Amino acid sequence: MATDVLSKIPSGTPGLDSVLGGGVPEGHTTIVYGGPGSGKTILALQFLAAGGPGLYVGFEERERELRRNADALGIDLSNVDVLNLSPAGEQFFTDDSYTVFPTEEVEGEDLLAQIATELEASDVDRLVVDPLSELRSLLPGDFQFRRKISSLFNALTDRGVTTVCTAQSPDGATQDDLQFLGNTVLELQRTTDHRTLEVTKYRGSEFASGVHTYRIHTGTGGHVYPKLEPGDHERAHERTQLPSDVPRLDELLHGGIERGSVTVISGPSGVGKTITGSQFLQAAADRGHRSLVYLFEELRSDYLYRATELGMNIEEHVEAGILELEEVEALTRSPDEFAAHVREAVEERDVEFIMLDGIVGYRQGLRGDDSAEALSRELHALCRYLKRMGVTVVLVEEVQYVTGEFSPTEHKISYLADNIVFMRYLESGGTLEKAIGVLKKRYGDFERALRLVSIESGTGLTVGNPITGYHGLLTGIAKPADQSTGDGDGDE
Repeated sequence: MATDVLSKIPSGTPGLDSVLGGGVPEGHTTIVYGGPGSGKTILALQFLAAGGPGLYVGFEERERELRRNADALGIDLSNVDVLNLSPAGEQFFTDDSYTVFPTEEVEGEDLLAQIATELEASDVDRLVVDPLSELRSLLPGDFQFRRKISSLFNALTDRGVTTVCTAQSPDGATQDDLQFLGNTVLELQRTTDHRTLEVTKYRGSEFASGVHTYRIHTGTGGHVYPKLEPGDHERAHERTQLPSDVPRLDELLHGGIERGSVTVISGPSGVGKTITGSQFLQAAADRGHRSLVYLFEELRSDYLYRATELGMNIEEHVEAGILELEEVEALTRSPDEFAAHVREAVEERDVEFIMLDGIVGYRQGLRGDDSAEALSRELHALCRYLKRMGVTVVLVEEVQYVTGEFSPTEHKISYLADNIVFMRYLESGGTLEKAIGVLKKRYGDFERALRLVSIESGTGLTVGNPITGYHGLLTGIAKPADQSTGDGDGDE
């Protein structure tokens, strides 16, 4: 692995330094590509605001609007001079406060030479040219453009000026020229519902590859949410058992689930998955483990009401601060943003138990690629991270079947699970019953029997004795065992 030799300085955009392995290269040039509305200028302004004296050279926006927009985003430009070269910038030519360069020298090749001269005589540490591609129209051809821009970048590097240049993302020679000239290249993309950032070049440095979420917040500006890399995180933990404190459920699991494991609780709608998961949640909180529930499909008030009606002490733990409940509104976060929120809970608030209720809501509620493959990829990274950090995870997974063919999970996530607890409806003699069983337990043995389940007000979840004397339970239609003897007399 190559060792970084570059000195780096903060980019000014939260999360971006993590992607860049420490920041932008000091004394070098970074090119930021993006279409209209992708957030190029905001990223560039945050870079200027993060350091010493800076100069913004702009071709599209007047200084008044630029500073007003920056203020709205919480970007402090008090240490930044603005050189307005926009076509509507008449004030630049008439007001002495804007006469950084003489009027007759503001076009063509003279402009680049004067920028270099001005920077040489100043104490500017950071420079932004927004957008650099506008300078192409001021030079006689592609060869001259490339030659002059290369000369400017070399002069800036010689003087230790760190530069960020924005550019549109056209096809052809323009893009190739700028990518060749810049030390670092960032690509911003915007779709109808989210923005992304990708590092496509970083000469002499390692960086986090892949497409990362880039979000712009009123009052705080741009924020990059890096892709979660589970292998970068680990924390020592003991593999002790965590019971549910429901005696016969713990018998099924031979004591409970292990700390730092992932448990999938699956079943059709209304069978009791969330309440079953909440039993482990409550037991963890009873033992002083900081716990957190993400509600993708249910209102926080409804969840608390149901838990209280069933005799659970969830609300007491919430009031005591040992347990957090958070509704996740649909389409308000990307998977990267959600992963960053989870990391904050684990690393800054020491959360030890997390329940995601449920997986269908996770897929539909997070912005971005919502394919089954993307769901599995994001959940895989999140669960691997949580396991490495010693966090116990419960995933509530709804399946569509009520009776019929048995499938433990709906979205092919069973491989993520250390434990799979499944719940079924059973029809026997015209009566609908509920049953629970364990399909998988990675770190120990478990009971193979199914048990009846009831959920009643005041008493909550009750698990009964093993079901005996029947077959076909996994199909949802229980038949007496004497009907399956295989001797020809049964009713198979």
